[in-house]
Amino acid sequence: MVTPNGPRKVGGVERHVREVSSRLVNMGHVVDVLCAEAGLAQSVTEPLDGFTVTTVPAWPRDRDWLLSREIWSRVRLADSDLVHVQSYHTFVAPIAMAAAARARRPYLVTFHGGGHSDEWRNRIRLAQRIALRPLLAKAERLVAVAPFEIELYGSELRLPADRFVLIPNGTELGISSAQGSDPDEHAERSEGEAHPVLATIGRLERYKGHHRVIAAMPALLRVVPDARLLVVGSGRYEENLRADVQALGLGQHVEFTSVLAGDAAGMSALLKRVSLVVLMSEFETHPLTALEAVAAGKRLLVADRAGLLGIAESGMARASPLDSSPEELATAIIETLRQPPPSGKVELPTWDDCASSLEQLYRELIPKTT
Repeated sequence: MVTPNGPRKVGGVERHVREVSSRLVNMGHVVDVLCAEAGLAQSVTEPLDGFTVTTVPAWPRDRDWLLSREIWSRVRLADSDLVHVQSYHTFVAPIAMAAAARARRPYLVTFHGGGHSDEWRNRIRLAQRIALRPLLAKAERLVAVAPFEIELYGSELRLPADRFVLIPNGTELGISSAQGSDPDEHAERSEGEAHPVLATIGRLERYKGHHRVIAAMPALLRVVPDARLLVVGSGRYEENLRADVQALGLGQHVEFTSVLAGDAAGMSALLKRVSLVVLMSEFETHPLTALEAVAAGKRLLVADRAGLLGIAESGMARASPLDSSPEELATAIIETLRQPPPSGKVELPTWDDCASSLEQLYRELIPKTT
């Protein structure tokens, strides 16, 4: 597995790599994860969940472009049957693909669309994909985690649909059964409705839209004065978000917290406190947070963008325009809170499903030798 950031870090790609790698090891495979870190003095190799993680230095020190000679050399010299490149947003992907092609080693790529806090990085996404087309066309398969990626990227890259395979992300939170069967659960939920707790969850980056939910709080509090907001995550935009909270006088109504990467129990415990999850991100492909909210039986309000809109169109969430004013978003929040929580069982893919689908794909690409 070749990926920009190590699987210990917080993020959807990092979580995906960690979850599937550990399961592939349990299936009897050997997995080595190769990643890069800007400004690292020297390479570091460490064990994690049964697989090894090697992090190599990358340039420049203060950017996440991740140019690295060691990615090239390690992929070329790796004693591996297959190279799986996860995410295309940095220089890690083209370096790894070119090295695998040079070594005549089969490789595949999972896109993991995603966004970025630097707007210029978002604007060049299409140019990146087109520039990568010669290398993407040589991949054994292109893996999409959401259906829209197949149509969109296939059209952009002029590649047929049979070059793609759909393998969605998973979730390990307990899938909710019919609501209201447990009296204690009902009592807890009723108390939560009297004092609603909202959560905006994800890395604290501007494109994730936490600031939009914070901006809607004053209008929400005029109607629901006991509402509280959990800002769940960590990242470089935290100082800006805290400044927004202070400027709007929301100190007693907003709490900053986080859950460790891969801590399903911690996320499950946090979601038990929540009446509504609000995700106003500019771009998500197949957001794990949304899946976890659905699995926990929570109301879900999302932006009308990409993978989030797909979840709304499937009936698992309500969508609100990304460009809503704070007052309009507050109205959507209030209306969603007034709706009953989701009921009935929701069938969602698990990480076991995801890893099994990947293993099946790997076996198709590497015929078993005897």
